[in-house]
Amino acid sequence: MNCVPSAAAGPHGGASGLCATEPVPPSQSTPPPVLSGSDVWRFVSEPGLRPMRVTVTAHRPGTARGNIFVAPFSADTMVGQTGALINDNSGDPVWFRPLPSTNLQNADFRVQTYYHARTHGAQPVLTWWQGTLALPPWYTNLPAGAPEPGGCYYIFDTHYRLLKTVFAHHGYYPDEHEFTLTRRGTALFIASRPVPMDLTPYGGPADGAILNSEIQEVDLATGRLLYSWNALDHLDPADSEEPVSSASSSDGVWDAFHINSVDEGPGGQLLISSRNMWAIYDVSKRSGRIRWQLGGKKSDFAFGPNADFYWQHDARFRPGNRISMFDDGCCDLPDGAPEQKSHGLILDLDFRSRKATMSRTYYHQPPLESPTQGNTQALSNGNEFIGWGQSPYYSEYRAPGNTEDNGAQNLLYDAEMPGSNISYRAFRNEWVGTPYYPPSAAARREGAHSVVYASWNGSTRTRAWQVLAGPGPRALSVVVAHAARSGFETAVTTDSPGPYFQVRALDAAGRVLRSSKVVKRSD
Repeated sequence: MNCVPSAAAGPHGGASGLCATEPVPPSQSTPPPVLSGSDVWRFVSEPGLRPMRVTVTAHRPGTARGNIFVAPFSADTMVGQTGALINDNSGDPVWFRPLPSTNLQNADFRVQTYYHARTHGAQPVLTWWQGTLALPPWYTNLPAGAPEPGGCYYIFDTHYRLLKTVFAHHGYYPDEHEFTLTRRGTALFIASRPVPMDLTPYGGPADGAILNSEIQEVDLATGRLLYSWNALDHLDPADSEEPVSSASSSDGVWDAFHINSVDEGPGGQLLISSRNMWAIYDVSKRSGRIRWQLGGKKSDFAFGPNADFYWQHDARFRPGNRISMFDDGCCDLPDGAPEQKSHGLILDLDFRSRKATMSRTYYHQPPLESPTQGNTQALSNGNEFIGWGQSPYYSEYRAPGNTEDNGAQNLLYDAEMPGSNISYRAFRNEWVGTPYYPPSAAARREGAHSVVYASWNGSTRTRAWQVLAGPGPRALSVVVAHAARSGFETAVTTDSPGPYFQVRALDAAGRVLRSSKVVKRSD
């Protein structure tokens, strides 16, 4: 099972270049997505797109620049289509790339910089993981949330064309938890697979397995593996907070480690988060040795008030001996009680006294308990952007943050996804997209008028539309010179009967960016 490369995403955001995955047996098929209703967008000019509609509950001055990047999916009934979605602050889609099945998911969707090691050039790109997650009750061969075989990573350019497809090595599966491009022209990511193992020393079955993880780095130009760090070589499963009995629900595979993030520091060290060990490790990349451990059963640091964490995600180096993370604080699935409320967390590390002190916290109002996923993103203006993982929210806060008792303090932006939809991480990134494909148009008769619908999936430079009409496809003239863009799709009313119409996308200076195909009015 492999990813099948493709030249581009397709004119509708398309599903080309899909990772091939094992089909779900008909008796275990997932419920069909909800594709209509007020929680789902519908577009006349793009009838194949059905992204979820988010509810923006807070939007105050002071947010950082950029759009919001999520990859919605659901472990229950999906509202809208799964895929990679860019939204603006109002909640309107900017770009959506739907997937053909809810059995496929995207994760870690964001903007990065692709550095070309040989030419020393650099370009902004979109990156994400694509594959199938083990989501009970449909998949029980692996622990919940583990990647099934057949996934991969994608790198797309600003025209939404596929640049690179990246795979894992050593028989490991590309993991949804991390895919980071480096200045060396490489990709650093997590890969996982079950390793057969006698679990009787830990209270499990003799014929069991551990879901092991490798940190891998590959050369983007050649796909060659340059580096790997294997969790089983360095971590003791006996230190896991995940009971080995949980393997009984995942075909004997124990998720003892659950490595879920890796970050590279300025000195080449790696910061590795192990959710099920409640621990973060600083690893010498050169030797592979663990230099220090924060949290877990063998922590090298003591904790000050409100500095402890549980089931954490997204550990990142911050300037000045600080690290950030998303502290899930909750819960050992399926029936565990929360240790504390979920929140973004920044810690100060004192290496002399070996003490971790809480620097900033970012709580939600109402308080949330997210058993899995989540991230804390540092923004360029000093704000923090929080993806709430298994809770259906994403939020932005001023740098000082807040406390558990006052989750609304310093909140600038908050949005809620519909139904049980979630996104593994959420990001705010600046992005300029110029699609390689043309705008889309549709026209309908409404009484004595014509309504022309215009959209251009992924265009961030379109500010207005020009409408042309005429009696034949080659006899068109301008009937609406300038209609301001009003969201993903703009409806423009004209007295022209057509019946042939075309739209032109205009930039902020009124220049034509590109024209749609000619369409005939639907009467």
